[in-house]
Amino acid sequence: METASADVALSPSSRRALPWSSLAAIARFCRREPLGALGLSILLLFAILAILAPVIAPYDYATTDVLHQLVRPTRSHLLGTDNLGRDVLSRLIWGARVELLVGLGAVAIAGVAATLIGTLCGYLRGALDLLLQRAVDVLLAFPGLILLITIVSMFQPGQVQVTVAIAVLLFPSAARVVRSAALATADLQYVEAARSLGATDRRILIRHILPNVFAPTMVTLTTFLGLAILLEATLSFLGYGVPPPQPSWGSMIGPDARRDMLRDPWLSIWPGIAIFLAVYSFNVLGDALRDELDPRLRGARNG
Repeated sequence: METASADVALSPSSRRALPWSSLAAIARFCRREPLGALGLSILLLFAILAILAPVIAPYDYATTDVLHQLVRPTRSHLLGTDNLGRDVLSRLIWGARVELLVGLGAVAIAGVAATLIGTLCGYLRGALDLLLQRAVDVLLAFPGLILLITIVSMFQPGQVQVTVAIAVLLFPSAARVVRSAALATADLQYVEAARSLGATDRRILIRHILPNVFAPTMVTLTTFLGLAILLEATLSFLGYGVPPPQPSWGSMIGPDARRDMLRDPWLSIWPGIAIFLAVYSFNVLGDALRDELDPRLRGARNG
């Protein structure tokens, strides 16, 4: 009987059905959320560019050419060159890798810390909740840009330092979202029933609290990805971001590009469009995920 059951579970027809069901789910998401699908497509394009940057980029991002400074877009330099003769398209492609690594890293650090602390505060409450929430209030009291610059200035400039600084800025808001979801879930009847049946706090947190916190946390973190990219671009624009010659979209519209903006506008246009598309894509994808993961919104839409 066991062999027959295993054969049925692993039959070729069952294995063929799994990809089709996944494709059907993707098609249904695209039909329900066209803007979210558009955002996801743009982000996948940026991810491909970031991964294949060494292969796709026509030139090395750090190679200077004094004989071809501020060249307008041509067949050899599709997006032109900057004031040092570096190819703008190559730096734009390599900049996608920097932006995505910083954004994903910062959101991952902030998300893990916020999920851990927010869930514990929302479920256990008491003195631990009071102490940690006052620490969160202190972080929220600082102006965001000033806090970012202060953290980055305390250490040697680098991609890791920028990632950690952005994570510190994003953590308080993410922790508040997680705590609110955990507070609402902890008061539900099935959690009280599990507690009355003798379930430990660890089991309740893993089996009941975390699954209900997952959806709002993912929506918030998806939106924060766009904010993280915008913050990194802001830091690089001000000279506190990823140090040169490593390209960043924010540094590409820095002082040199501003100086030559009227005469050579492509220096600012292309990285500005890239920042806009990345932030917009993460925002619309976050809205689409909220509509899909929130049962109240899904029920209202179906009704």
